[in-house]
Amino acid sequence: MTADSIALSISGKPKDIGGFEVRRLLPVARCRSVGAFVFLDHMGPVTLKAGQGMDVLPHPHIGLATLTYLFEGSILHRDSLGSVQEIFPGDVNLMTAGCGIVHSERSSDESRSMDREVHGLQMWVALPKEHEEMPPAFSHTPKLVLPDLSGEGWHGCLIVGSLFGATSPVETMSRFFFADIRVESDVSIPITPDYDEAAVYVVEGELDIDGAIVEAGTLAVLEKNPNVTLKSRQETIFVVLGGDTLPEPRFMYWNFVSTSKERIERAKDDWQEQRFDGVPGDTSFVPLPQ
Repeated sequence: MTADSIALSISGKPKDIGGFEVRRLLPVARCRSVGAFVFLDHMGPVTLKAGQGMDVLPHPHIGLATLTYLFEGSILHRDSLGSVQEIFPGDVNLMTAGCGIVHSERSSDESRSMDREVHGLQMWVALPKEHEEMPPAFSHTPKLVLPDLSGEGWHGCLIVGSLFGATSPVETMSRFFFADIRVESDVSIPITPDYDEAAVYVVEGELDIDGAIVEAGTLAVLEKNPNVTLKSRQETIFVVLGGDTLPEPRFMYWNFVSTSKERIERAKDDWQEQRFDGVPGDTSFVPLPQ
């Protein structure tokens, strides 16, 4: 295979969230989704000084599941179900919005007391149409129970789905996958996920994907039914993600995802009129963007 195995390379746009900058990679005009992944932010790496913190105020979601994964640091999740969970590197927080949920993402009091790095990925996965209005839910899966992946010169962790003969215990509403992989210099890894669509995001380092150089900060969206060989040009950290093709298009506005424009309009009205349940103990309110 040649570099033709890459359908699109995306370098992302900087965006401020809660006091620090992220690189927004999905969605873009030429690629609205990869499998069920409709949103991908690369947070940091950033050093927060003692006394500083991440403060993403309570905000709503419908029709999606959020997947939070950290390389460094920690984030304290709170939601309208009453969930309170601090996430650390290698763990996975999966929040299913369904018919509606509100959550905040902040630095804990303990983490604010010291200098620390924050570095990770925030992803949204569109729920299948038949599950868009399911009751909201939240699950936390610690790193210790996630499958290890390894080969000569590389190792990693399977967060969601199936890859390299392993299957994650994280339960999802549809078929999608996500894995974090660390590789030494000059190592080749063939990747043939059993899904319609996939993309490779280089977090640190540099990869050669079937003859095309992919630098850090670039999301390489692969052609359908991917079958590629990744070769590291130096020590590299990358993630691979994807899933089965969404059978229907998704509409997005702010934090709302749905197969129905009318449903999004109703969610906008519900948020403006403060009909969503709030995060217990947090009365902060983020106005609907105009």
